[in-house]
Amino acid sequence: MTSPKLLRVVLLPALLLGLAGFALGCYYETNDDAAITLLLRGVTAAAPVTDLHLYFHGLAALLALLYAHVPAVPWYAVLLYALLYAAAVLVFAVLDRLLRPHLAPGALVGALVLFFGVAWLEHALWFNYVRVPILLAGGGLLFAAQRAERRAALLLGLLAISLAFLIRPSAALLGLLAAAPGALWLARRRALVLLAVVVLVLGAAQLTLTFTRTPAQTTYRALDVLKSNLNDFHLYQTRPRTAPDSLGIRAVQLWALGDSALVNEGLFQRTAYFSGGTFVREQVPAKLAALFSQLARDYFPLLLLNLALYLEVLRNPRRYEGRRRFWLAQAGYLLLIFGLGLGLKFPPRLGLPVVGLWVLSTLSYVLSVPRRPVRLTPLSTLALLLIGALYGFKTGHRVQVLRREQGQNVARLHQLQRAAVEPVWVVAGLETLFKSWSPFQEPSFAPRSVLSLTGWITLDPSQPALRQHLTGTRSLPAALRRLADRPHVDWLLTLEAASWLRTYLRVSSPAGQPAITIRAAGSLPEPDAALPQRYRVRTELAE
Repeated sequence: MTSPKLLRVVLLPALLLGLAGFALGCYYETNDDAAITLLLRGVTAAAPVTDLHLYFHGLAALLALLYAHVPAVPWYAVLLYALLYAAAVLVFAVLDRLLRPHLAPGALVGALVLFFGVAWLEHALWFNYVRVPILLAGGGLLFAAQRAERRAALLLGLLAISLAFLIRPSAALLGLLAAAPGALWLARRRALVLLAVVVLVLGAAQLTLTFTRTPAQTTYRALDVLKSNLNDFHLYQTRPRTAPDSLGIRAVQLWALGDSALVNEGLFQRTAYFSGGTFVREQVPAKLAALFSQLARDYFPLLLLNLALYLEVLRNPRRYEGRRRFWLAQAGYLLLIFGLGLGLKFPPRLGLPVVGLWVLSTLSYVLSVPRRPVRLTPLSTLALLLIGALYGFKTGHRVQVLRREQGQNVARLHQLQRAAVEPVWVVAGLETLFKSWSPFQEPSFAPRSVLSLTGWITLDPSQPALRQHLTGTRSLPAALRRLADRPHVDWLLTLEAASWLRTYLRVSSPAGQPAITIRAAGSLPEPDAALPQRYRVRTELAE
């Protein structure tokens, strides 16, 4: 690798990522990442969790070990940002080889910087772990395909794809699917061999995961899909016919998934169903409007680039072979995006990675054809500057919103920690405060133990062991009754969760047991119903 290429491919993305983080900051897109770190640290579990079951296969044990020995370092962010950088190097290497024959050295650097600004900056700025396996798998496949004659490149690409699969298998497969057309155009005759090797490696990995899965993990996976179909994708209508089923559906809607006697596969079989007509009438129009708005607002620079590449193919049809396959691939990308956006959902953590890999694949087709060096006209330069300015303005506004949200959530958590000083917290809705948190400044709860009543972690198999550790019983209602009898417990609940909890504890209490009262402590000013507040939960004789 020559020195200029080393600078462009290895050092340039490191410099850009560092500058972006220093100037703009880093923010979590959702609360998932912070919730994962609390499991790895053992804050929301009886001990550091070394198996997250659905993702971070093998890597969870490594992260838990690192946190146990050097807890001051944000190892989760260090690992994932390092892998995000590795994915950037792979993609920059692909772009560099595609663009080098067509651009002067200075213009090549400018093109790489522009690509980073519109297609990569958001990944570091608005972080979620799902972005990493999509980009790592897609970048690894394109890198290996572009250098299909080199065994070292194949091994490096397979390593990237394997790491992506360990982080989240479904996200890695999405990245491979989004990059597959580009890989076919880059590798040409060697593409089928490359794809066959990838399928064999990942097939063996998936079989290993399937045959080593425990019954508890199987149940966890099934319930994770079912609750997502209801809460995230809005695929199900519900028709509870009994009071317990109504309470169970309400629990799912609140993400209170910890009582397996209440929330189980049988609940969904009895009460949840898919109605195609209702889905088309009530969900499709809203999802379609949201998808069009997202594509136009967030990805317009990449979509305009794709449009320019389409015009190039249409203007010079004789220059490009396999045009029919090219247009079929473009239709496939549209089906993928609309399938995700309408059938499931297309959040930013999926949106930009998929659209970015789509554009990379289109570039792989168009730029593989020899041509004269590209020289921008004044009008083209002005158009690029205008698009860059618009996207820069949008990004600047997003940073302002994220900084404000981060500051509010950090201040709110610190406020709760000052007011709630007991060693055990029972919480519902606390996860809402983790959104927009900095990956490099993880929330600290030591030496507290935190029992969550809401959030996806209530499905995690570690939670019954936490209840056993705190109360001596794995049963959720029994554990809550015992905690209500103890003096050194803080209850931090949202208004909605507190209302549901009153009903849940009343229904689940054995006959003859004293009632449990739940009253707001009222120690925090201007309570927000959507945020957790302090409550007094006590066992008392019914009045």
